[in-house]
Amino acid sequence: MASTETEAGSAARTGDDPATAGTTTATDEAGAASDLAGLEAGLDALESTVVARQPWLRTAVAKAFPPVVAVLIVLALWQLAYHFSLKPHYLLPSPVEVARSLQQKWLEGTLLGFVWTSVSRGALGFVASVGLGTVLGLVVARVRAVRAAIGPILSGLQSLPSVAWVPAAIIWFGLSDATIYAVVLLGAVPSIANGLVAGVDQISPLYLRAGRTIGATGLAGVRHVLLPAALPGYIAGLKQGWAFSWRSLMAAELIVNAPDLGTGLGQLLEQGRELQDMSWVLSAILLILIVGIGIELLVFAPIERRVLRSRGLLVKS
Repeated sequence: MASTETEAGSAARTGDDPATAGTTTATDEAGAASDLAGLEAGLDALESTVVARQPWLRTAVAKAFPPVVAVLIVLALWQLAYHFSLKPHYLLPSPVEVARSLQQKWLEGTLLGFVWTSVSRGALGFVASVGLGTVLGLVVARVRAVRAAIGPILSGLQSLPSVAWVPAAIIWFGLSDATIYAVVLLGAVPSIANGLVAGVDQISPLYLRAGRTIGATGLAGVRHVLLPAALPGYIAGLKQGWAFSWRSLMAAELIVNAPDLGTGLGQLLEQGRELQDMSWVLSAILLILIVGIGIELLVFAPIERRVLRSRGLLVKS
């Protein structure tokens, strides 16, 4: 009432209508709010780094150029070592001879079969490892008693070479696919679990309290608060888990060799060793390396970039 009477009195002294005075006051307030918003936007613009998006072709060339140069340097050094006979040629074939060995496998129609056998095994073992590692990581991260009991064991299992599990797995499961998958799981699960634990440990307590405030508890809290907040560390654990699962798979395939198992890249490598064919051996090693790098670049790198960019942690890439 006092404010209304003051506005009316002011309007009467200036000879204006009270309604007009109220409209003028509202307009002034709106203008002040607009000026404040503009000032905040200007400050935000000063703090932000504007990065012009480069054409995709230029970006692709810029990213591909360093690895291509590195590969060319390695090939040149390899060719020089072959030319100067640092090792006898039957022990160190030239890059051309290794390429011919790959071409021969391709023309025989067996190359893609070898790759597919290993990739399918690795993918299935990795998916199972993600399920087990995620559950185990959540339990270890959130239950203190479990963390105190098996946390150090998980770290120890992560440092244990995967090939150490092969003899035990053969005794347990024989020369079968179960042996290969057991070695993959034992190699990958600890890495995934430890990655998730590290991600959960880095979550701000404010996020957890906010989740409990809005009622996100139990499985809902895990789905909507815990896992999204721990996502960067979780993805790092998944990347490391894939690396361990791929290495574990190759170790198992090298030793577990039976006619009814099919031939993967590890078995291909062992066959080259048995035949004392270094071109064959180096071809298998090259294929193992290409598949590992390809999965990293085509699957995990885009996911990681997307997550980091969505959180403002990646300015350009």
